[in-house]
Amino acid sequence: MRRASLILTFCAASLSAQQLKLPQYLHETLPNGVVVDLMPRKGVPLVHFRVVVRGGAEAEPAQLSGLAGVTEQLLREGTAKRSAEQFSDELDFLGGTFGGGGGRGGRGGGGGGLSSDTAISAEFLSKDFDRGLDLLADAVLHPAFPEDRVKQDISRRVDQAHAAKDNAQGAIRNYFQASFFGVEHPYGHPPDESTLGRITRADIVAFHDRVYVGRNLILIVTGDFDPAAAKTKVAQAFGSVPAGTAYQWKAANAPPRRGRLLLINKPDATQTYFLIAQPGVDRKNPDRAKLDIINTLFGGRFTSLINQALRADSGLTYGASSSVEEARLPGAILISSYTKTDTTVQALDMALDVLKKFNEKGINAEQLKSAKAYIKGGFPTRRMETIDQMANALGEMELYGESREEIDGYFARIDAVTLDDVNAAIKKYFRADGLTMVLLGAADKIRDQVKKYDPNMIEVAARDPGWGVR
Repeated sequence: MRRASLILTFCAASLSAQQLKLPQYLHETLPNGVVVDLMPRKGVPLVHFRVVVRGGAEAEPAQLSGLAGVTEQLLREGTAKRSAEQFSDELDFLGGTFGGGGGRGGRGGGGGGLSSDTAISAEFLSKDFDRGLDLLADAVLHPAFPEDRVKQDISRRVDQAHAAKDNAQGAIRNYFQASFFGVEHPYGHPPDESTLGRITRADIVAFHDRVYVGRNLILIVTGDFDPAAAKTKVAQAFGSVPAGTAYQWKAANAPPRRGRLLLINKPDATQTYFLIAQPGVDRKNPDRAKLDIINTLFGGRFTSLINQALRADSGLTYGASSSVEEARLPGAILISSYTKTDTTVQALDMALDVLKKFNEKGINAEQLKSAKAYIKGGFPTRRMETIDQMANALGEMELYGESREEIDGYFARIDAVTLDDVNAAIKKYFRADGLTMVLLGAADKIRDQVKKYDPNMIEVAARDPGWGVR
């Protein structure tokens, strides 16, 4: 089935650069605690379902990292009334889609590693609303977790964990999380060969029984459907889920500004991938609008300062960027890039110099105006244009306990930021001291040079199990 929802816009939504308003939707909570949001949108004959399960990777025991992802993946591998083959055949017959999109760190792109939820999405033609809802509810609420499928999936994931070390750009993120957050932090234990290898079917069943309960579930429906009829059908499909116990958010301190370097040795690497990080903010931080503006200018767009310096001006890399993680717990402010092995120090020094000058000089009024226009011009198409984007936005709002003002007031919050506000926030957040640096490359060729950043740097071998610092 072609994914029309990914390319056709919501003409009825107010998406101009002057005003952004979340369309009206029906919100209710079923007696068992399931939160339901129904947002009908005409124009495209599709219906999109999104189930958000509070907890995600955050709810996993550290020694079983990957459990949430394994559980989500196995939802479609057979249910109480359908085998895996029957589920797939019926899904294909309807031309529908079903899959996970487990957890986000928020608008800053935290990714699954900073996950406070599991997200399952399904999409069908509007005429197939009933059958699509039945498939979704059956998979989410009544998975069978067949032993053979469990073993196959875990074996595959263990193999992928081994192979991930060869994907430097992807692997460095896992090394970073373990180093920056620490294993005791909910974000500090990405899955590895050993944690995945410990997972059993009993662990999966227990996790599902504990987390996939009424008080943890959020169901969003967007697209072309009748809301009155959908309300009744959704209540019938999800109203019998046991209420269970609501997941209790974990507490954790923000990572300290401590200044450390982790070097991951991959002897055959011809490039050095690097991350430069410092403590960031959480989803509730009042400075988020300021940081959206700041990050846009520093590393959030192609014409940003960091990309201009490392790519356009010097040719040291094909790309450099920055991001501000806005997760439930404070994440990181990250600079990310890569360069040839023999220009590692040159690229790092340049990135640090750009950061230092940015902190010292700040920005001017023209840059502020440009960033505001860029954000307001791009936000609707990135976040509010299609039915799946709308469902994602509603899911985040429900997960984090936000009102519709999160969307409706966003442009006003951007407009309200002054030049003094931005420059003060740059001084506070985009600092050049106490940085965590993670480098992945040929250590023998760069070890002596990079010690200048941290004489007590830690070095691990990419071939070793796990993600380094534990």
